[in-house]
Amino acid sequence: MVKQPARQSPEGGETRAPGRTQGGSEGNTPARAPDGRTERGRQTREKIADALLALLDEGEAHFSADRVAERAGVSRRLVFHHFADMSQVIDTAITRRLEQLFAQIKPLPTDGPRSVRVAAMAEQRSRILEWMTPTRLAIMRQDQPSERVEQVTREVYAFARDRLAEIFAAELDRLPADRRADLLNGLDGVTTWGAWYHWRSSGLDTATARRAMETTVHALLATTEAPASAPSP
Repeated sequence: MVKQPARQSPEGGETRAPGRTQGGSEGNTPARAPDGRTERGRQTREKIADALLALLDEGEAHFSADRVAERAGVSRRLVFHHFADMSQVIDTAITRRLEQLFAQIKPLPTDGPRSVRVAAMAEQRSRILEWMTPTRLAIMRQDQPSERVEQVTREVYAFARDRLAEIFAAELDRLPADRRADLLNGLDGVTTWGAWYHWRSSGLDTATARRAMETTVHALLATTEAPASAPSP
């Protein structure tokens, strides 16, 4: 079973301080209650990031501090109390959305009829790719995405590729290593956001784009089947 990439706190650090035990203590030092001001600050940062994501999902491409503050129900001054500038707000929101993506991923069948596995994969992947489109476009509009955004993006792509290797192991394992790698590359290419965006931006609705994905995956997997023997003369 492929493990999901390690999660981090919204601030980007580990969710538990180094050296602390599971119960939260360090040696014999009594555990301290969370600082209320720190917790309120964390909640405010999340509220501001979620406000930007809500605007993103509604199709807005440019985000002023006033617009985000209004949507979050906070003052402009509070936005810049928690963030250095709007690029940091966008970076935090994008990272938050990429990490939320993993909650959308549910177990898929790794054995049984190929048609069932392909259909399940295409349904889940097309739904997630459609949901992620506003965020992916926002990443593309950034001049220099942060290292954290690039890291989480790489984790998402690697995880998606590993899932394909699991779901279609029965077909991939029939092939020698070089052909197996080529086929996995092909499957990866037609089930990631680039292919999905091509289909959607060329006018296909979501149902038709999903069928295009299914058809293409079936065609690629069919190359693993042994050719039928020629009939005797």
